Amino acid sequence: MNNTIEHIVVVGGGSAGWLVAGVLAAEHPLRVTLVESPAVPAIGVGEGTWPSMRDTLHRIGVSESDFFRECDAAFKQGSRFERWATGADDDAYFHPFSLPQGYGDANLAGAWQRGHRKLPFADLVSYQPHLCVQGRAPKQAATPEFAAVANYGYHLDAGKFGVFLREHCVGKLGVRHVVDHVEDIRSKENGDIAALVLRGGSVVEGDLFVDCTGMQSLLLGKHYGVPLLHQRHVLFNDSALAVQVPYASEDTPIASHTTSSAQPNGWIWDIGLPNRRGIGHVYSSAHSSDEDAERVLRAYVRESGGPADMPTPRKLGFEPGYRERFWHRNVVAIGLSAGFIEPLEASALALVELSAAWLAEDMPATRAQMDTIAARFNEAFTYRWERIIDFLKLHYVLSKRDDTAYWREHREAASIPERLQELLQLWRARPPSRRDFSRIEEVFPSASWQYILYGMGFTSDSAPRASDRPDLADEAFREAARLTARMLPALPSNRELLDHIRKHGLPRI
Repeated sequence: MNNTIEHIVVVGGGSAGWLVAGVLAAEHPLRVTLVESPAVPAIGVGEGTWPSMRDTLHRIGVSESDFFRECDAAFKQGSRFERWATGADDDAYFHPFSLPQGYGDANLAGAWQRGHRKLPFADLVSYQPHLCVQGRAPKQAATPEFAAVANYGYHLDAGKFGVFLREHCVGKLGVRHVVDHVEDIRSKENGDIAALVLRGGSVVEGDLFVDCTGMQSLLLGKHYGVPLLHQRHVLFNDSALAVQVPYASEDTPIASHTTSSAQPNGWIWDIGLPNRRGIGHVYSSAHSSDEDAERVLRAYVRESGGPADMPTPRKLGFEPGYRERFWHRNVVAIGLSAGFIEPLEASALALVELSAAWLAEDMPATRAQMDTIAARFNEAFTYRWERIIDFLKLHYVLSKRDDTAYWREHREAASIPERLQELLQLWRARPPSRRDFSRIEEVFPSASWQYILYGMGFTSDSAPRASDRPDLADEAFREAARLTARMLPALPSNRELLDHIRKHGLPRI
């Protein structure tokens, strides 16, 4: 029997399915078929990416200028968190995409605590929060596609992104696109999936199947019964209301960051695209009714300059959790079929990218190799899901808000993973370091943990140590200030550069 891996079948479209198909088709001389149901709409609200998306898009051969034009994309340089720590009007901090100046060379957190606490931590160690506050773009018009002056990801229209990827994958990468319903699944004697039987009567055989069927998890969840490990006891949010609102005028500044604004029983995202804002309220149905959540959302839209006659928001429900394993027999689940946790730090598309890259780089040549590679994949992505959950929970654990049971219950020890409790105990003695996160491809590096910890007012022991190198810390603070002073007048506004890209494009690499 020929057990060579020659044909990959991706089941499900949207951003996840087409990203996987694109990466595999660009990297391998394998046949790639994507089967997409015509009756299953994409979720279409995942509008934030990490900087890794620049590498992914470049990897599959798209033009960044075309991407900006076709997907109504904008720049994202990080996130601004409002009212998370205390709930006060002046409670805000940044989690930028750029590493702190001098990170790893000196104890920046200790030096900040000893002499600079009047200035927010990120504002002292990085130029990027200042670029965001001033609405600056992360590059100039002469900077080539995918290159950066300041590190950046994207905000995008998720629905248009899926269409853009589909056209590129089919037209440029040779992916076969089949639009039909999966009616049945045929299995081999060993339990592998042999083929999909479609409603139209055709049969799609494959050697490896990638489940991108969203929350229904048609192959891994329904066919194989791999359970979801529920996480609502850790992260309570299970609902969202999403809406699109216009700008007040055509020249309204476009934010160069995601704003996450804490609310009594959840939080609100605010994402700026060239032609509109995407706004959504993520909340816990155990702590808020849908009606109350909509009232909070409407109040935010009005107070932030949106229209008084906001359209009816779209309701989304989800069960926070991830699969017990992600690769079972000859099926790999990627995207929502593998799990979903609230979109607080835009990790969903990043996990798709990481999964697609792993699959492309460690593609088994034969079925005999598959189980060993699957075990490594499952171990790595279980670790990644656990780290994401810890990182998101950190935002809630550090909050001092006491206005609702929602915030108080998030701090109860029973809801905090033991591994996070141990890290917080360690970090009371010293700041997070690279030693705490030893993987080569950490989902969130130790610098991200520092941005959240000290943005939320956490305190580590700041007693000077011989290894601290305060001279290097002070120089890093000065360098961040110098870079800020140099970049602010040299970079265009976010809207100016986006207008230029739509008209003229960026230089090709």
